[in-house]
Amino acid sequence: MPNSPVEIALEISPRARVDLVDVRQRISATHGDLLLPFKQALYSSLHTTAGYLDQSLATRLNRKRDGLAHYLSFFRNVFPEGAGYKHDELHLREELTDAERQTEPPNADSHLAFISAGLRSCVTYQGRGIEPVYFIDLDGMHEGRPRQRVTTVLGFNEEELVARDQIVVPTSTHPIDSLNLKDPRYGIYARCEQLIQHHRVEKGRIQLALAPTEIQAGLTVNEYETLLMRHDLAEVLHDPLRFMAEKSRHLLADPLAILNKTIDYARYDMVRVFNELVEALGLNDSVVERIISRFFVMPARHFLRMKRSVHLPVSDRETPGQGRLTQGRYQSPILVQWQRPAHLTRAIIITLTRFR
Repeated sequence: MPNSPVEIALEISPRARVDLVDVRQRISATHGDLLLPFKQALYSSLHTTAGYLDQSLATRLNRKRDGLAHYLSFFRNVFPEGAGYKHDELHLREELTDAERQTEPPNADSHLAFISAGLRSCVTYQGRGIEPVYFIDLDGMHEGRPRQRVTTVLGFNEEELVARDQIVVPTSTHPIDSLNLKDPRYGIYARCEQLIQHHRVEKGRIQLALAPTEIQAGLTVNEYETLLMRHDLAEVLHDPLRFMAEKSRHLLADPLAILNKTIDYARYDMVRVFNELVEALGLNDSVVERIISRFFVMPARHFLRMKRSVHLPVSDRETPGQGRLTQGRYQSPILVQWQRPAHLTRAIIITLTRFR
């Protein structure tokens, strides 16, 4: 069949801890016009601190010089390195072996920036244009050595709806909480695989989405590590400036003398940081004022670019003729809530599509 979906896997070696790689240009250099016949392409990252922005936001940022860099700088300032994250206290990480503790990077800031900036592990870009598609790495170097990254790109022309289902998952009584939707107890992944096999989808995607009635919650794909999800992310939801203030406390000459003023320093810095975001997004002064006011008086749920849906690629690249969900070792779809639902349950809609 002419123009059947084509999939490419690229290995990327980052040049810095925060690195931008134009994947479309890289494919053009290594595979020529292989993707040119296709109307759409699915870009997938196998990592929890490296991914892509939605096409609409990326296009808006790319209109301005260094717009993408300013945008990322904002979130790096909100989540500085070494700002007292529990995830970075490796001796508390029970899932790590002694050997892994020696090599594991302290990268809670990168995880939180990934989630907050709205980075995705799987996105679709429309059109056959030549505009860049950036693979954004927030944790590309550790102890001076690049971390090896893998991204896949799947070119296709049409997307066919194949199946839709719904699963209700129980939540805890905690208002602020996170659920690992990959947990076998919820049955979501088992149901996804059943749908893929039953409908014989070789290349496509699964969408997990909150039901329309679900409010005060969002979805992301990241590492479900207990300290990161139950402590660090919860801190952000309670107090968006928590870690920025913590970093300021360490940087100030006499932190004990001005301990109670730390949040004021963070607020001052935040105005400067917001200016970078304004320049990147091209916002006007009135919009900026509303954003800053809302940021300081409202919880972080109004600030995080948390989505109501996530996408998981389906591919037969590793098992020809048999499509499967493809994800990196540490990737999990995660439901984050900042208000307890009335019935202590959340409804997740599963949608399976096939690429042609």
